[in-house]
Amino acid sequence: MDPLKALADAERTPYWLGQPGAPEPSPRLTNDTTADLAVIGGGFSGLWTALMAKERDPSRDVVLLEGKSIGWAASGRNGGFCAASLTHGLLNGQARWPDELPTLERLGQENLDEIEATVERYDIRCSFERTGEMNVATEEWQLEGLREAESAARDLGSEPVYLDRDQVRAEVNSPTYLGALWQRDAVAMVDPARLAWGLRDACLRMGVRIFEHTPARSVSDAGERLDIVTPHGTVRARRVALGTGVFPPLLRRLRHFLVPVYDYVLMTEPLPDHKLAEIGWRNRQGIGDSANQFHYYRLTDDNRILWGGYDAVYHNGGLIKDGYDQRDETFEKLAQHFFATFPQLEGVRFTHRWGGVIDTCSRFAAFYGTAYRSRLAYAVGYTGLGVGATRFGANVMLDLLGGESTERTRLRMVRTKPMPFPPEPARSGVIQLTRWSIARADAHEGRRNLWLRTLDAMGLGFDS
Repeated sequence: MDPLKALADAERTPYWLGQPGAPEPSPRLTNDTTADLAVIGGGFSGLWTALMAKERDPSRDVVLLEGKSIGWAASGRNGGFCAASLTHGLLNGQARWPDELPTLERLGQENLDEIEATVERYDIRCSFERTGEMNVATEEWQLEGLREAESAARDLGSEPVYLDRDQVRAEVNSPTYLGALWQRDAVAMVDPARLAWGLRDACLRMGVRIFEHTPARSVSDAGERLDIVTPHGTVRARRVALGTGVFPPLLRRLRHFLVPVYDYVLMTEPLPDHKLAEIGWRNRQGIGDSANQFHYYRLTDDNRILWGGYDAVYHNGGLIKDGYDQRDETFEKLAQHFFATFPQLEGVRFTHRWGGVIDTCSRFAAFYGTAYRSRLAYAVGYTGLGVGATRFGANVMLDLLGGESTERTRLRMVRTKPMPFPPEPARSGVIQLTRWSIARADAHEGRRNLWLRTLDAMGLGFDS
């Protein structure tokens, strides 16, 4: 099908955030106030931190500040893959923290279990389905990587299911599939906006004071407290948790470690039963393909297909602009790839197209730290896997702010930082050369050129 025709009526807005039932925003902060804990950022990172701070100590006075509305940025724009992995995949964790990997995998599974329990406890209706994720190979060279991931997972006690060409096509029928690895219990599918709205409601029920449309302009040391200045009032807090992701950081040091990358997504109209039957997909697992530039896709409650990924766009200078949320070149490319994967869906139209910015760092997994004599904690750099891992990061921040030595805070993954990116304009040159090299590797059976091999050796990279 002509991609332009399929996209002709697609709204330029995130599907999740436009659903009925979005909560009315909480009022702005209009005067000065105090708090035991101030949480900056109303995405998953901030919401989990605020909620668990009250669960740990219901008497603690917690304020949450959000510059726009709850979940409006990456938390409400993603694909809804809630993964157990804390390390951006098993192989990335194996390369960076091999000695800790059994612990990291266990903690990740426990974290996902606890997310599921929280969803049940607070009756958060976010379409939580623990269907797992299936990584598919669409080129012969990708099969070896699936076997490596299978072996690594089995060494850690997991039982992934390897599927050959006929088996994977019996699960989900695409002529492009050559094999797959299905990790059944490691990923849940969620409606990310409804998860954010549900966590917001849980926070309010626990007594968290939420102020939306209240951007934090600065943080400064005021003796026993930290002052958080907003347009119409100052919050004086004993402790601060920073969950602002890639947006201009209130700590200058974070600028060396983070880059903003734009990711793009399409959503189809609901598939009629006869169209869905041509694909199968009875087990409703999430799917990701195995190229360096990869797609991710899944079904919604009403059998739409969310289709995203492939392009990871860095704008020179690291600029973040609302206009970058739309990129027709990428939307057309994604539509072409969609119909190449599912030619039997000829005639299906897209109803929504959108993009958003994510925070990435050179190790692709989150990093953590403190400032202001350990009275402020941060967790950033999730690189697209923050739906689940932000809850773990929230626990790390609360441990750090409490001065606690825990299994989490003793991890080398938590105690170390990624390699910083070079300053501009070298940063833009490095990233664009890396993006070109990644695309070239996909076109040449995964063979990595000298530049990519050098970055691998340095532990500095750029993930699509």
